[in-house]
Amino acid sequence: MEENPIHKTELKKACINCGAELKYKPGTTAITCEYCGHKEEISLATSKFEELELYPYLESMGDQKNSEEISMLHCKNCGANQHVEENYKSLHCVYCSMPLILEDARKEDWILPGAVLPFQIDQSASFTIFKKWVNGLWWAPNKLKKASLDPQFTKGLYLPYWTFDAQLAANYTGQRGEYYYETQTYRDSDGNRKSRQVRKTRWYPASGHVSGFVDDTLIKASKQRAGRVPSKIARWDLKKLQPFNSGFLSGFVTEKYTIPLKDGHTKSRETAKQIATSWAARDIGGDTQRVTSIDMNLAEETFKHILLPVYVSSYRYNGKEYNFFVNGETGALSGKRPYSFWKIFFAILAGLIVIGVFVMLANNGQ
Repeated sequence: MEENPIHKTELKKACINCGAELKYKPGTTAITCEYCGHKEEISLATSKFEELELYPYLESMGDQKNSEEISMLHCKNCGANQHVEENYKSLHCVYCSMPLILEDARKEDWILPGAVLPFQIDQSASFTIFKKWVNGLWWAPNKLKKASLDPQFTKGLYLPYWTFDAQLAANYTGQRGEYYYETQTYRDSDGNRKSRQVRKTRWYPASGHVSGFVDDTLIKASKQRAGRVPSKIARWDLKKLQPFNSGFLSGFVTEKYTIPLKDGHTKSRETAKQIATSWAARDIGGDTQRVTSIDMNLAEETFKHILLPVYVSSYRYNGKEYNFFVNGETGALSGKRPYSFWKIFFAILAGLIVIGVFVMLANNGQ
């Protein structure tokens, strides 16, 4: 009996009219030609995402039916691993803007993504958001303002994440606190005798069992020396996930996971324990709670490798890298900005001159 074929990423598609490469148009389910306008619909899977059994992967990582080879470019400056679903003559790292050497591209295995949240806003919209934000910054270097005028500094990037599902069951011990109030007398600063209500807590032992389904625990799957995505914008509506199709990647950069599945799973268990603790506290009831022990068990564990959209603008100032991020679904923006020493210096100097003039005029008027 013939084995199931390996799931291969679709090859880059050329326009049937002019031969140019088709690229994904954010907010749609189509890939289009930027030159002649030809459009092709992305074939969407009718089935749900495939949840992969966790432990066969953790034990061997050798079940390659959901794995494939992918061409990766490694940034020697910041460590990011990037795949480009497009034929670039030259390319710069999305995080640090350093040139990537196309001849250094190598083939690597990766666990095929199970789902992707396609970009919902296009580069033009993200660039407008970034430009508006930069223009509102005080003391920003002129070079940053100039960079905000060039769309090439804003690039679309798919970030890798692990998601974990599990049936959670836990036995807990703890204490239930119930508030009560006592009248306390005291003397104020004038020596007058007064009274006030003081809240106190009676503690009672508690124990019990909680259980439930933990759905889509989201764990970041990549890290590098620069370019950490701020938690402020790292929020996506996972209900918009689509079964993976490489058509959604066309024209964008995809970062490969650098946090192994095993490490992601360890992090997800920490999150699951936090969830179990919150369930236990709710189960204990009362006015306040203490959870002293949790004996947790996870069953029927599954995972997915998913890709989530973000636009990145990178900028170097005084030898330091600055990254700005726009959520590719919501448009939320966050980033650390540089300050121009000379702008601040001359502003302070101008302020001192103005103060000096006022003092001089005031002295002359006496």
